[in-house]
Amino acid sequence: MADQDAARVDAWLWAVRQFKTRSAATTACRAGHVRVNGERAKAAQSVRAGDEVRVRVNGFDRTLIVRRTIVKRVSAELAATALDDRTPPPPPREAVASAPVRERGAGRPTKRERRDLERLRGR
Repeated sequence: MADQDAARVDAWLWAVRQFKTRSAATTACRAGHVRVNGERAKAAQSVRAGDEVRVRVNGFDRTLIVRRTIVKRVSAELAATALDDRTPPPPPREAVASAPVRERGAGRPTKRERRDLERLRGR
């Protein structure tokens, strides 16, 4: 758990338990799902205390502030002390529009149903 001056962003994300593997964190960086201080980050980019890291995990954006730089995976309690999670809370379930669900085995939608779905999705 050696505190250092700076750490690779992919190693830090793995160490603070945002990704299960370091290679998953590296892949997220390559795909453009990680931003450091508003700029798209490569896996080897350094992060320091005070940097803002935005990461997309499972379709949701998380905003993290680096408190400490760690490069080795540590317990969840210690990982929580290395970051400040500024992610806004998710919207309430009532505010999220529910997608229409077709009954299983109902077959393909008819042309009219497809048009209704397109209109609902705003296309």
